[in-house]
Amino acid sequence: MMALTRMVEQFWWRKRPPPAWLMPLSMSYQWLNRRNLAQRNAQAEPPPLPWISVGNITVGGSGKTPFVLWLAAQLVARGWHPVLVCRGDGGRHGRGALPQRVLVDADPRQVGDEACMMAQASGLPVLAGRDRVQAARMAVECGDIMILDDGFQYRQLAHTLGKSCDVVLLPATGLGNGALLPLGPLREPVTALARADVVVASGEGRGNLPPIAARMWAWSNPVVSLKDGVTGAETMPDRVVVVAGIARPQRMVASLQQLGVTVIHHHFFPDHHRYGARDVEPLLSQPLPVVTSAKDAVKLHAMWPKTRPLWVCQHHPQAELGLINAILAHISMTA
Repeated sequence: MMALTRMVEQFWWRKRPPPAWLMPLSMSYQWLNRRNLAQRNAQAEPPPLPWISVGNITVGGSGKTPFVLWLAAQLVARGWHPVLVCRGDGGRHGRGALPQRVLVDADPRQVGDEACMMAQASGLPVLAGRDRVQAARMAVECGDIMILDDGFQYRQLAHTLGKSCDVVLLPATGLGNGALLPLGPLREPVTALARADVVVASGEGRGNLPPIAARMWAWSNPVVSLKDGVTGAETMPDRVVVVAGIARPQRMVASLQQLGVTVIHHHFFPDHHRYGARDVEPLLSQPLPVVTSAKDAVKLHAMWPKTRPLWVCQHHPQAELGLINAILAHISMTA
């Protein structure tokens, strides 16, 4: 399964477009997706408090969740009380289940790994569940502004002038082969960016991003150090083994190499992977230090021995000056 996933991602993220004879697959997806989004939009209702959506037009790997955490910290610094709302990917949410308030010690198998990470990293109210309309109704009891993680295609929440902002992140390295699913990484065509209020090139480097009418802001979240999640130690090891169940984990390896850390071996799993003993035992049986992402760490800690370091990547967000003001300008708030 992992081999197939890697093969598909390599096909998606290469620079040349897919063969023309395969394009009807993407055309069929586009037709179905347009109809689905139109149905969602027809049922949209305005949430009871201002809200900022952070989304993308690609499948995974654009840094939405770290951007949500950065944005939340910016709002807190300006006196606001944000509520973070996410779908709870990786958790066991029934289709009709109500959204859950995520506590810092919540089980990621129940509420999702990203939801747990956001609760632990921010200390703010986090609501996880598929029904984000209901989550918006609950959010009004928890704060005064809502941040919706992965919300660009969630059309059930209506936008209101002066009370909403759609932020769309594009991978700074480019849009791969530029094709729509299932032939490429695009959820929607580039023309969908016309709906966005703020467009952000997320990550380091600059790929062949499409020209758009709106200004494109820069934001990145580089790995700057490692920290042992067991003891709190910060002296980085020189040679490590990497374990990751995130989108495009190769970028994590490249970041570690830029820090001067040699990656001897890696264990890659699908995004939101649920770790079990069979995954952890090989990591513990080898002598090298193990490095993982913050999203993976919330799942691994429960089965990790307290005598063995588990090194977690530490990031430092870097935003282009004026980005937060550009976002807040759409909420009729003074930054």
